Amino acid sequence: MGMRFKADGVKQYVAKYYTSCGADAEWARKAAEVIVTSDLFDIQTHGIERMKDYHQAVLDGKLVPSAKPEMIQETPVSALVDGHEGLGHALAVWCMELAIKKAKTSGVGIVSLRNSNHYGFAGYYPLMAIREHLIGFSVTNTEGLMVPTGSKEPLLGSNPIAFGMYAEPYPFLLDMSTTVVPGGKLSLYTRDGKKLLPGCGLDTEGKPTVEPAEVRAGINSKRFGGILPLGGLGEDYGGHKGYGLAMMVEILSSIIAGTNTSNNIRRFDKHDRNGEFFVAMDYSLFGDPVEMEKNLSMYMETLRNSERFDAATPIYTHGQKQFESAKRNAEQGIFVRESTYQEQLEVARAAGFDAVPYFTLVESDS
Repeated sequence: MGMRFKADGVKQYVAKYYTSCGADAEWARKAAEVIVTSDLFDIQTHGIERMKDYHQAVLDGKLVPSAKPEMIQETPVSALVDGHEGLGHALAVWCMELAIKKAKTSGVGIVSLRNSNHYGFAGYYPLMAIREHLIGFSVTNTEGLMVPTGSKEPLLGSNPIAFGMYAEPYPFLLDMSTTVVPGGKLSLYTRDGKKLLPGCGLDTEGKPTVEPAEVRAGINSKRFGGILPLGGLGEDYGGHKGYGLAMMVEILSSIIAGTNTSNNIRRFDKHDRNGEFFVAMDYSLFGDPVEMEKNLSMYMETLRNSERFDAATPIYTHGQKQFESAKRNAEQGIFVRESTYQEQLEVARAAGFDAVPYFTLVESDS
């Protein structure tokens, strides 16, 4: 069971929470925009569902809302930034804004961020570049939860990849974890009483399981168990390829930034201190950008209109479902589970304010 609430009010609630914890208003607004956009896009694993986790991170001293980025090294096209364990979402927005600024001046902007926290919906950051008619790219490493091909230890993160470019009527926006399912789905499936599909994860003994709680127990044990790479168990369906993509992300996000690799996040001192990597590129370096966008739009339309394998199942291009959801949810309200809503009331009380006025009901949903 759940309800639908107006997105603007929920954004104000998230921003209020972070200002109550020491963040300045603009910093809190940046974080709130990312978190609630995830809910608008129906990516509930990275929306306000996560606020309880972020609150606990604040209490534990892992997340420092008042922290600001420090420039470590900079060139006209690049920057290395230390996030000092600040608000992951706001740090990431700041870094992509910097990459966009550099791309508009020099053609490309590349920003590496160290000592960050969970930055949520990876696709948000390429979307920022798309809105400026630039190519956007971002990756991040995460807590070790992926079992490398041939292993049974959770040593790599879900390590998402996000990439996008402007097109009509929907931009191309790829946002994918390099695991069979993202880590956030384990909590949602456990809460909703759902099982995983076979081939998604291993339990605390390193054996296949469809129980999300057993997979999460393996991740939490930091010993055996976790989520399998894209392609699943072994190499027959390309599990080694998902493993390789996760390692690519690890190199770009943690190795280059000089911060925690996934196997060390939340393992010893329990902090994240993860790394992130952002690129914005002006494709007018290579020709007429209007013509490129027109060609991409036409090509994606060809894909959507191609002969269907199943006549009843539409063909989508990446990002299309999310943009359609965002338009619908902006009108109908974002869906919030009853249990998640109750958690927000508790989080707000702990921060010293009442969340109820920020949640304006649109309609009931089940």
